[in-house]
Amino acid sequence: MIKNLLVVAVGIALCQGVRAEEVRVDPDTGIPVPMAFVFPDAQPFDPFWAKRETGYVVTRNGNRLRYSVLLPKVEPGTKVPVILSMNGYDAGSIGGLAYRKYKTAMSVELDKQLLAAGYAVMGVNAAGTACSGGKFEMLKPSLGQDGADVVDFAGQQSWSSGNVGMVNWSYGGSSQVATAANQPKHLRAIAPGNIIGDLRSDVMAPGGVPQPGFANVWRPLLRMYWGFAEESAKDEQDAECLNQIASNRTYEDNNSVVLQAFAHPSRDKVSDLDNASRGAKNINVPVLSFETFQDQATSVRGDHYQRYVDPKLLWLVQSNGAHDIYLSKAYHKIVLSFFDRFVKGTSNGFEQNQPRTLVWMDSYSTGKELFNRDAETVPGWLIKKDRIEAGDIKAREFHLGADGSLNDKATSGSPSGFDYPGEGPSVGDLEGGTVWGALPEDWKNKSLAFTSAPLERDMMVYGPGSADLWMVANAGDADVQVTVTEVRPDGQEMYVQRGWLRLSQRALDQKQSTPLLPVRTDQAEDIKPTNPGEAVLGRVEIGKMAHMFSKGSKLRIWIDTPSDTGGFKFNAFGVKQKLYVLHNQKYDSVVRLGELSGVTKPPSLSTCGEVLSQPCRMDPLGPNGSVAKQ
Repeated sequence: MIKNLLVVAVGIALCQGVRAEEVRVDPDTGIPVPMAFVFPDAQPFDPFWAKRETGYVVTRNGNRLRYSVLLPKVEPGTKVPVILSMNGYDAGSIGGLAYRKYKTAMSVELDKQLLAAGYAVMGVNAAGTACSGGKFEMLKPSLGQDGADVVDFAGQQSWSSGNVGMVNWSYGGSSQVATAANQPKHLRAIAPGNIIGDLRSDVMAPGGVPQPGFANVWRPLLRMYWGFAEESAKDEQDAECLNQIASNRTYEDNNSVVLQAFAHPSRDKVSDLDNASRGAKNINVPVLSFETFQDQATSVRGDHYQRYVDPKLLWLVQSNGAHDIYLSKAYHKIVLSFFDRFVKGTSNGFEQNQPRTLVWMDSYSTGKELFNRDAETVPGWLIKKDRIEAGDIKAREFHLGADGSLNDKATSGSPSGFDYPGEGPSVGDLEGGTVWGALPEDWKNKSLAFTSAPLERDMMVYGPGSADLWMVANAGDADVQVTVTEVRPDGQEMYVQRGWLRLSQRALDQKQSTPLLPVRTDQAEDIKPTNPGEAVLGRVEIGKMAHMFSKGSKLRIWIDTPSDTGGFKFNAFGVKQKLYVLHNQKYDSVVRLGELSGVTKPPSLSTCGEVLSQPCRMDPLGPNGSVAKQ
């Protein structure tokens, strides 16, 4: 149904929309240009709010930010709590014509639920985006400073109770963490989902490997949402908004994230400022954090901001799946309960009923069409933990062997080599689909696989992992991809997680790094190419995960060249060479995964093809020797 187009979740780098295969031809160049994202026009729905107000907030930075507030149907004079969303898309135009056609980056269905529950819903555009003035600076400190000023503005309005919460995911999640770090007076709680914490490490260059796919896809989406704000402004004859959108487009043309990526190929004083999570230790309000492990748009990394939040203030909800599962109706129930407790101040038993860590395992969708897949996502089973203490997770080691094995102890043998660069199989797609691309014809020469013996017991893997690889790269540098899979007793191989590393950027922050989480310094002065014949240790950060490896299954590690992973498209170091992985007593290459204790596996295995974002294929190293996409 057209009215449900909002919940079409394509999870393309911070937003949602409808992806189409239609192709147009540029009239000037004659080159086909794909129309990647299309929102079909629809008849506008009737307002579900009592009143709409629009205006501008002037922040300490001198930025004039456009806001729109939808007020609930309550008795006249009633002061209501406020739920705020701030992003760079069309938040400041909610309630306008485009929004009422479901042409928006916002969750109309969640807004409707919040209004019905007696909240005012407020949207604000970040500086330099859509109708807002100022410079567009993405995740720089001004985002949180502006956000704090907006929160206190919302808390002081005549219709406001003075209590403000923040909601939404992606850009709207990053703005929450940045805002809360500034401790605005009227902020009571935040519910950030799938954030970008550090722009460079999370998406632009994970592991130091350039990933232009994000910027090249996200930029046209950003401009598309400004177009929605423009549509509403034209309907309202809002000349100020229309003039600002035109000005912002001109500024963004000359300061886009694409241009910034070229101008700052390594971390420097400018790119280092694009960090929304740096002040997370200062957050002093309850946090409901949502993340998906196979997030194809922004990754699950989120700069690991949760490490810095006071655990007494933090609740985690985690799931397998793609970027837009924040739209899940099942999750919205938790969000509403969270806000009722900490924004309204209702004694609803949230602290008693909601575990500190809730992991949705083997999540699947009952929605059979793209438009309702994310909204209808539910967990297959649950892990509930009041807190996961350090002693609950133990690093389990798997040592690489010369015969392609993973062993409990280090072994000796000749190094394993593969032709670099190669083209590894893709996993997922821009829409967050559960797909696994075919292996290229020469995959056996351009990748390495290390497989364990059948596991003697169930193994619940949780959190980040580390592949500590001793390697020789004779051409001065190389980019490495590590893929974790489960080879099931039925001959299916199931995707679990990936990680990447540029070997020249292997230098670690020894104080922050742990056996399960290598933290790179990522500083230009620490870049160190490899010398011919030199063995170097590269610790590959494997993304956070939650996966039950069943007794009788095998753990497998693939090592190859970075390949398409959801919306991630890598620009790998391209000099041809032979890459070697060493595995002997002196150069012991080992993979460490976190094993979570106290978790009981459900009676039966999940069904291949139904678990979101974890595709299966026939084991290419098994008897059938072929790959079948599920």
